[in-house]
Amino acid sequence: MRKFLFRVSALVLAISLVTPLLADNHESVLDKVKNRGKLVCGVHGGLPGFGYLGEDGKWSGFDADFGRAIAAAVLGDPDKVEFVPLNAAERFTALQTGEIDVLIRNTTWTLTRDADLNTDFAPPTFYDGQGFMVPKSLNIKSIKELAGATIGVTGGSTTELNLADTMRSLGIDFKPLTYSDIDTLYNGYDAGRVDAVTSDKSQLVARRKNLKNPDDHVILDVTISKEPLGPLTIHGDNKWNDAVSWVVYATFFAEEHKITQENVKSFETENPEIKRFLGESGEMGKILGLPKDWAKQVIIAVGNYGEIFERNLTPIGLPRGINKPWTEGGLLYSMPFR
Repeated sequence: MRKFLFRVSALVLAISLVTPLLADNHESVLDKVKNRGKLVCGVHGGLPGFGYLGEDGKWSGFDADFGRAIAAAVLGDPDKVEFVPLNAAERFTALQTGEIDVLIRNTTWTLTRDADLNTDFAPPTFYDGQGFMVPKSLNIKSIKELAGATIGVTGGSTTELNLADTMRSLGIDFKPLTYSDIDTLYNGYDAGRVDAVTSDKSQLVARRKNLKNPDDHVILDVTISKEPLGPLTIHGDNKWNDAVSWVVYATFFAEEHKITQENVKSFETENPEIKRFLGESGEMGKILGLPKDWAKQVIIAVGNYGEIFERNLTPIGLPRGINKPWTEGGLLYSMPFR
């Protein structure tokens, strides 16, 4: 009997030790993307500057370009990407169920999203903060003057929670009016159904241009939150998250070292780290499961971070602000290519 119990216990122990190994051996999304020959990227469908489907059927925007960057690194072709427009409520489910390979949809990195949603974040691509937009005619200058106001906000977002936390901490009574997506949110604001609208300042800047009379509205000089926005991958797939993360770092590194879309093919250097970055030495690509020249392909496809920003966000009026290289006093800092 003792021998039987010992054998059973040993079997249970063996299974418990092997099970995590089996779980770790599942096919990475990186391999799925390679085998499929296409990246599926979840984005915003109606946010100019970040993720926007034009009337010509072409996708544009900052987030869309990072999707193209990943496709260039993995598949050698920035056009081998399918963009899937998602609203705030459905974006995480789409990632969790495998409908998309990566989510790049102005999504804020928070503790609960990182630890409780079965997702992993890559480095932030844009540092933002939540603000308020109001009609100039109201002559509102501060949050306290929003007492008793009806404030429009997107439901199921950090924006909604930040608004509640801020107003509660300041002891300000207000009426929140939640909308399922930003189109109905800004249509409601433009129609006067709410007194103010709150969201990431980048979104406020982008959507103000679409209002009937953009000059009649002002974004308050106040920021109530930190909003580090960046890509997400499914939790536990370190191989895939590493690839996505280093694509982001590649755009930071290239700008820091003045490597551009125009000069990357002919860039000459004796700097060992830059040589590794360009695939001229070392095994950076092999370690990541990517081609030897993966970083070069990223820059050829979309340019460095500054070029991506200037192409997509400068035209809508967003300043670089803290989204500059650390060498220029900003927060963008690439980990070493070593």
